Amino acid sequence: MSESEAGKTPTPAPAPTQPVQASIEDFQKLALRTGVITAAQDHPNADRLLVLTVDVGDAAPRQVVAGIKGSYQAADLIGKQVVVVANMKPATLRGVESQGMVLAASGESGLVLVSPEKPTRAGSVVK
Repeated sequence: MSESEAGKTPTPAPAPTQPVQASIEDFQKLALRTGVITAAQDHPNADRLLVLTVDVGDAAPRQVVAGIKGSYQAADLIGKQVVVVANMKPATLRGVESQGMVLAASGESGLVLVSPEKPTRAGSVVK
């Protein structure tokens, strides 16, 4: 340790900021529905993204781009039930349109998709 470093107190890490509290009205704006992944493939222009086809009970399935490739292989997702934010504005991620968002928890071992405990009908409302 140099003389200039001696006697200096280390700067404490900044305290984590608390997220803004959401009201029940904010939560009610979200359309959370169960979905079934019917197809999955690697994103053509991104190393960490997968392109999922998800049945959320609509007339046509949704295309959803998800940043879960580090935790899941595309082939392992077929038939898996997930929770989807079904009323997200479409967004283009690295050139591919996403029509929703799958929910995942971030843990020590990576991302874990949120899914119903028991099988449910595609499009079931999550409350």
